[in-house]
Amino acid sequence: MSRSSKGPYLYKRPARREGGKFKPAMWVVRDKQKVVSTGIVAAATETSPPIEAEQFLGKYIAEKFDPTRRARDIAVILIGDVLGIYYHDKGGKNCPDPNLIGHINRLNEFWGDKTLIQVNPKTCREYVASRPGQGGARRDLEVLRAAINNHSNQNLHFGEVNVTLPPKGAARQEWITRDQAAAIIWAAWRYREVQTIHSGPRKGEEVVTEKRSLRHVARFLLIGCYTGTRASAIASASIKKEIGKSFVDLDTGLFYRLAIGKLRTKKQQPTAPLPPRLLAHMRRWVDRGIVKENFVEYRGEPVKRVKKGFASAVRLAKVNIKVTPHTLRHTAATWLMQAGVDEWEAAGYLGMSVEVLREVYGHHHPDYMKGAVEGITAKKPKAAKQPQSVPQSVPQKKAKKSA
Repeated sequence: MSRSSKGPYLYKRPARREGGKFKPAMWVVRDKQKVVSTGIVAAATETSPPIEAEQFLGKYIAEKFDPTRRARDIAVILIGDVLGIYYHDKGGKNCPDPNLIGHINRLNEFWGDKTLIQVNPKTCREYVASRPGQGGARRDLEVLRAAINNHSNQNLHFGEVNVTLPPKGAARQEWITRDQAAAIIWAAWRYREVQTIHSGPRKGEEVVTEKRSLRHVARFLLIGCYTGTRASAIASASIKKEIGKSFVDLDTGLFYRLAIGKLRTKKQQPTAPLPPRLLAHMRRWVDRGIVKENFVEYRGEPVKRVKKGFASAVRLAKVNIKVTPHTLRHTAATWLMQAGVDEWEAAGYLGMSVEVLREVYGHHHPDYMKGAVEGITAKKPKAAKQPQSVPQSVPQKKAKKSA
């Protein structure tokens, strides 16, 4: 039996000589016998494709697949078509979620040539086993479920399809102290880019330049620690009201975290007042021209993610714990609980339910099980002494003298 194709996928083609010319390693798209270059050179240390290569693959898949939007049976509908429709409906290359293309590409590599009827607990477990981490596999399968539901909601297939997810991992509780946050912020703010001289008598010498290439990360850190806002909303925070961006009103001090034109989801992202100290920073950045429109800009251009720069700042600060951009949300929640802030107010400020706040961060609150702690060591109160009754002597009647 011939082996079925797994659909288009990215491949790191090794460096080679062709026609007497040296050609560097390159990320290419393999589609059966067809090879399409992405035009992106692959570094020697790269083991996974960069986001630019994944975007190229996503565009290639979207252009290749032109799924017929008519209802058919699940036994004949390719999952690659379902993913293509979902990617298109979410905006394609203009999708506000920068991670979607990565999910689509990973799913397409495994599921692309399978039909909807092949989605069952067994194949879902096989997909989880093919991925390095169960958490990432679960998130991919959530996207697959969303794509199938999107297909079903448009009445494009007959039959029920259920995606089996692996168990949800324990809630993350990593957070950083105020001293650690200050160390990372200062490391990012003070960092000066180091470049190597490539010619002349000083060739090979490293020189510290005046380029401050991590200051956008410092601004990201300040906003994240003070507001607990999700990374995507911080990255899109702007001084202007524009479609697809969250808005900071510097006059009223309100942070409209939900991007303009975006529907509200379970992530909530409610409007919240900015702390006075952070608001003063943000006004100063604008007044001094440090930012043009977005508060997280690199060389005058807005950025979508700060993952690499964030990791560099953590390394420079020598903070020896696992810290990611999302850690700032955990940090803000923890600081609020440690300060004894009312749970209802803290949950509303962060945009999460009181139940989640209490379950994940409640143990940081100074009143956490306070009554139980005080009660377990308290001495048993002594019983109050009952006043003893004094017996009253009953006067005896004198015996009558006999006559």
